[in-house]
Amino acid sequence: MLLDAHRLQLYAQDKLLVKIDTLRVDQHARIGLVGRNGCGKTTLLEVLAGLREPDAGTVTLRTRCELIPQLSSTPDSVMSGGEQTQAKIREVLARQPELLLADEPTSNLDTSHIDWLEKQLANWPGALILISHDRAFLDALCTSIWEIRDAQLHIYSGNYSDYTRQRELLDRQHDEAYELYIHEKQQLERAIQLKESKAERATKRPKGHAVESGVTKPYFAKKQKKLQKTAKALETRLEKLETVEKRRELPPIKMNLLHEEMCTGRIIMRINQLSGRAGERMLWHPVSCNVRGGDKLAIIGPNGCGKTTLVKMLLQPDEQHVSISPSVRIGYFSQSIDVLDTEMTILANVRATSAQDESLIRTVLARLHFFRDDVYKPVGVLSGGERVKVALAKLFVSDVNTLILDEPTNFLDIDSIEALETLLRDYEGTVLFISHDRRLIGNLADRILAFEDRHIRLFEGSYAQYMDRLNTTVDERQADVEEQRLLIETRISDVLSRLSIEPSEALEQEFQSLLAARRKLQHS
Repeated sequence: MLLDAHRLQLYAQDKLLVKIDTLRVDQHARIGLVGRNGCGKTTLLEVLAGLREPDAGTVTLRTRCELIPQLSSTPDSVMSGGEQTQAKIREVLARQPELLLADEPTSNLDTSHIDWLEKQLANWPGALILISHDRAFLDALCTSIWEIRDAQLHIYSGNYSDYTRQRELLDRQHDEAYELYIHEKQQLERAIQLKESKAERATKRPKGHAVESGVTKPYFAKKQKKLQKTAKALETRLEKLETVEKRRELPPIKMNLLHEEMCTGRIIMRINQLSGRAGERMLWHPVSCNVRGGDKLAIIGPNGCGKTTLVKMLLQPDEQHVSISPSVRIGYFSQSIDVLDTEMTILANVRATSAQDESLIRTVLARLHFFRDDVYKPVGVLSGGERVKVALAKLFVSDVNTLILDEPTNFLDIDSIEALETLLRDYEGTVLFISHDRRLIGNLADRILAFEDRHIRLFEGSYAQYMDRLNTTVDERQADVEEQRLLIETRISDVLSRLSIEPSEALEQEFQSLLAARRKLQHS
């Protein structure tokens, strides 16, 4: 055992974050720590790492432990945010702790560097506790999931997908328990009503029976008392019946989209020989492609390749290189929350620019986990992640039919990412989105716009199909390289043989040329 803790209590001011009776971390453990933003995940990691004291309880650490904290880029650094994150990760891994804790290590990393980190941690020999909002990352690395929910730590075996299946099973069992509870409750209520009705009738004079001195005969009084006693016993059973609350069921969303019939399935955006530059640097060579109404188009590629530059060029069409149908109304999300009035409530902010009725607005807010009286909170008291959700909701219900989203899942917890994913999947308008979240891309996109070696390529199909094609291309390229290598080695052997028999300057030059070609292949 590397670590154990007992009777932990962690607070944020007066609010209980999490209460844990006992936990342990064994050798080679692979734990994913999940939960809503603000539930105490980072606080728990810091306590386990010995960087802060628990408010109650004990933590016993029996090995060397390192924490990779949440990293934000340093503005004056010559390195990008992704490069700074990688440097910190390499620094910690070089110290080879037996227990590694990592708090959102994929922040600032693009897909290729997430793949790099995934491989590093997959081969990591020590134990790992990982906070991440990247579901594919958790699936690849974890064999256990710790979930902080309702200030309790719930432990599930398996990776994130296994955890979601277990949660779905628990939800089904809860629904069955609720149905059973309602059935039993209604049966008891009907039985009580029936007994009370019979007891009331027992005091009335039955047909054909005389009443002596205006008093009910002892038989009927006794019968009434028995019925009342039975009703009372049923009421006691009803009071002791364990209440099962119904899970929240959100209604489907049907938006009233502007010019929907003029957009769906038709070409709404034409890109013609559009190239991109950043100063003197070429970002991508000229590209031509079309966007159809109703597309769910993922824009993917490494950091700095020009994805955001492309989006901004689409938002300012010039007719020569970008033309957009007059029926298109674009809503743009760029992680900016300055569209919100911090003095106004959540509901008032979203309603201010909405073309939808209030019931649909509240349904959208509920999908993003703003329930009941939550919608009356002023935006000024919300966390950064909550404000992002309000900004997304505001955009979602505004008078648009095309959404362009630049990294919409940054700052969101997994529950919120999954809620947004559901909203976007049900949205009948067009969605263009930049993302490094492989699960979101895989579950949502039906077309892929990929930045590859300063070219933009449009792939017709899902992310899984795109990756299959990419892997096939890589395999074919490697096969070509191997074939070239064998050919060069054969020619080198032949030239060496000829040089040993009849040396010449021409043969020597050919030999040096073949060696250079071999070195180039080795480094390709």
